[in-house]
Amino acid sequence: WKTQHSGGDFDSFWRKSLHDGWIEGTALQPKQIALKNLAVGPQAAATQGIEINFRRDPSIYDGRFANNGWLQELPKPMSKMTWDNPVLISPAMAQRMGLQNKDVVELELNGKKVEAAVWIQAGHPDNSITVFLGYGRRRAGRAGTGAGFDMYQIRPSATPWFTNGVNIRKTGGTYPLASTQGYQSIETPNGAERPLVQAATLEEYHREPNFAKEEEPPEGLTLYPGYDYKKEPYAWGMAIDLNACVGCNNCENNIAIVGKEQVSLGRHMHWLRVDTYYQGDRDNPKAHFQPVPCMHCENAPCELVCPVGATVHSTEGLNDMVYNRCVGTRYCSNNCPYKVRRFNFLLFQDWDTPQYKMMRNPDVSVRSRGVMEKCTYCVQRISEHRIDSEHENRKIEDGELQTACQQSCPANAIIFGNINDPNSQVSKLKAKQRNYGLLAELNTRPRTTYLAEIRNPNPELES
Repeated sequence: WKTQHSGGDFDSFWRKSLHDGWIEGTALQPKQIALKNLAVGPQAAATQGIEINFRRDPSIYDGRFANNGWLQELPKPMSKMTWDNPVLISPAMAQRMGLQNKDVVELELNGKKVEAAVWIQAGHPDNSITVFLGYGRRRAGRAGTGAGFDMYQIRPSATPWFTNGVNIRKTGGTYPLASTQGYQSIETPNGAERPLVQAATLEEYHREPNFAKEEEPPEGLTLYPGYDYKKEPYAWGMAIDLNACVGCNNCENNIAIVGKEQVSLGRHMHWLRVDTYYQGDRDNPKAHFQPVPCMHCENAPCELVCPVGATVHSTEGLNDMVYNRCVGTRYCSNNCPYKVRRFNFLLFQDWDTPQYKMMRNPDVSVRSRGVMEKCTYCVQRISEHRIDSEHENRKIEDGELQTACQQSCPANAIIFGNINDPNSQVSKLKAKQRNYGLLAELNTRPRTTYLAEIRNPNPELES
């Protein structure tokens, strides 16, 4: 740069360049270009046939992570699909072609063919399909071999990411697909809306700031014996900002791998799941993401029905699990309205290999077959910080303790802390007008609450 600088004071020039972020006089001159007479637009796309888009898989990328069982069982952000890469099509296109979820179709492109199952994806562009790379491997390993469909077989080198002219033929067969969320619609079959994800426009929020709290009953309306949590030094709680959540699933991947068959039976072991909901026209819907861990209800329905006291409430407001007491009645799971409890139907742990004992986290109990488990608010981290703070003769400071899901969230959508401290970040979030409890009309008094989603769309784009 000294040879390119014609002035005298190079240090001043260099400091100014670093401060501004660019060097004056080095911008490239704009070039004038002219497009050839190419046929573009929707009409041209329709005449050229169906478009196919090749995408790297959001979990296993281009196939290099195909043998990672955790990533195979991590649900895809929009479809909640595991262990497979079906062909995504729009609802309108599926209706025209008479296709349903799990139907097998044959894709033909430039004379090359591959068969794959179909998944109808809300919001997908019409007259177009999306396929994901990385699956269908034949020598990946125990987890990756044979999973999904090999889309590299029809991927052209000249147009590796998208092209037109793919032919789709329904074969008449079906293929089992394992999705972790069976119902993704905010609307009910009779046209009403389920108030799971509270959302409003900025104008609606200004008009009715407390719109998210409409379903909450009065605080004293309960048959449960009260407990004064205010007298305790700590009362743990969590707030999840739906405005910040982008549905990346980073908080979700803390699981035991159960395999595609067990996921199909609804036996996946996610302690925290990220639900994806669609609202409105399925061809152009609004999408919402909602992380759902254990709610740690103050009026917990699961605790009343356990015959052996395996799920109990702590003085700090945690809904604790005592694994050694659990006899596997599953009454607690049946009585949980949030469906966040997971049961070990099979033995997913290897108790015999000595090396695995050194691999496991000594602070977390390993659950065996016949035992219920769930999110614990990372009680082992709470205990660790409590012991450290007592040794130092102080209280646990706000922000010092983070749960695993909070620590992994890239958008800071999950905040955990002491709600007995009015100056803690979680207390300030829970004091906002947007704060609401999931299924609050059940009067479970969840310690995990949400901040309602506020949208501010461009009126021209919205119309």
